[in-house]
Amino acid sequence: MWNLLIVGAGPAGLNAAIAAAGEGLKVKIIDEFNRIGGRLLGQLHQEPNGEWWNGIDVANRLHEKAITLGVKIESGVSVYDLEQSEFGWKVYTSEGMEKTEKLLLATGATEVPTPIPGWTIPGVMSIGAAQVMGNVHRVKPGNTCVIIGANVLSIAIANELRLCGVEVKEIVISQPNSSLTHSGTPEKVMESLLQLTHLAPSVLLRQAGRVAKYIHPSLAVKFYPKNGMNILDIPIKIKTAATEIIGDKKVKGVKTVNIRSNGEIIPNTERITEADFVCIAGGLAPLPELAALTSCEFKFVHELGGHIPLHSERMETNEPNLFVAGNITGVESAKVAMAQGTVAGLTIASEIKGNKKHSDSAIEEALLTVRKEREEALIQFQPNIARARELIYQQFELDWKAESPKRSIS
Repeated sequence: MWNLLIVGAGPAGLNAAIAAAGEGLKVKIIDEFNRIGGRLLGQLHQEPNGEWWNGIDVANRLHEKAITLGVKIESGVSVYDLEQSEFGWKVYTSEGMEKTEKLLLATGATEVPTPIPGWTIPGVMSIGAAQVMGNVHRVKPGNTCVIIGANVLSIAIANELRLCGVEVKEIVISQPNSSLTHSGTPEKVMESLLQLTHLAPSVLLRQAGRVAKYIHPSLAVKFYPKNGMNILDIPIKIKTAATEIIGDKKVKGVKTVNIRSNGEIIPNTERITEADFVCIAGGLAPLPELAALTSCEFKFVHELGGHIPLHSERMETNEPNLFVAGNITGVESAKVAMAQGTVAGLTIASEIKGNKKHSDSAIEEALLTVRKEREEALIQFQPNIARARELIYQQFELDWKAESPKRSIS
């Protein structure tokens, strides 16, 4: 039996394993993908200090460190059920049942699909798939691209595609409909883009962005150029919406129209932008299905990407011996996920080892790292993430106090 079983070998899971194993725990990680690293594997970008963040290198270093500390790691293993027991948890996997005192779910996030006419044509893919093709498999997805969906994820990966030698012709938004009200109107898209003006290539645009953050998005949209604005030399057109992907046996282009600030289509503005592949970027949402197999309490938090398990800042849930870390708790950067993993690993070690004085000091230091990484993150996936986190932690504390007589953390 394991002291700690971790589901997910991404940045949070690997760091949690390292922290827990470093405190003497017997730790195992399982992951359904056949390579270790999770979302780290697709990441490649330049940091503000000029250094390059190569996710594959980071994943390899974490993998090697975990192995050195005695962590057992199995890839290509899926989990399909969880069951509480007298000793902790039974975890049912494609390779059999595992027993563990503590269970950490670090399952990450998933891309949100955005259906559009023509989205099943060969050559249409999610923005994350294009990232993996280029950065992991070193396969160029194509030569020319249109990205549908103007958000943090699409802009970040668009730059990575550009580094692969792809001409990203434009980033447009999805045509508004009843299921896409959050991302299909220029005003909502503008709210997100105002978090990214620090990436603009010119000082003038960066200064304009700082001023625009104090202006209501509807007013900012009013003055946004109809032909878009360049970020990292890629045209971002939030007043242009994709209505259809064109092609038969393969992608040929995207049909678009101009739209007003409220998303209303402007007649007689249709045009086609030619491209040999199309990326759809619907954004990211936490992946909490395994937590939903338990009695774990959930909350919907827009700023964190959707439904998340209610949890403390120390990554505890309301379920005894069940912890969460990384993007399952809300969509943020890999560095935040790594720091959260360290907090979870140290918290779990503290509960098992009971060395409170040493543990509290180490955990508090790890919590400071989480806050620092969040504050210094190059991009924020949603505005007001820090405030949303605090509200979640406060609610957990209230629930903890109400239910503490029922809870065991042995």
